[in-house]
Amino acid sequence: MSHTASASLDQLNRAKSCAREGALAGAKAAVAATIASAIPTLASVRMLPWARANLNPTAQALIITTAAGAAYFIVADRTVLASARRNSLEKALRGE
Repeated sequence: MSHTASASLDQLNRAKSCAREGALAGAKAAVAATIASAIPTLASVRMLPWARANLNPTAQALIITTAAGAAYFIVADRTVLASARRNSLEKALRGE
């Protein structure tokens, strides 16, 4: 295998690793955000008259899933960028 093909394959493997790492970190953040938003949302619907009257189950689900989705994408994006930055720095230090 030529040097360029080997370098290209190595770059592809690093990109896959960055994406996998970002997806895993995003999933962990989404789980945490789901729990963190579900508890106060469901508690407020039981205790506050305004919330009981105005937040139907669809609204409750929308609040919880919006928090989870936002957490996933923010953390995944930051993780992928940090990983790419780290790989770029390592590549520069190796002199490639």
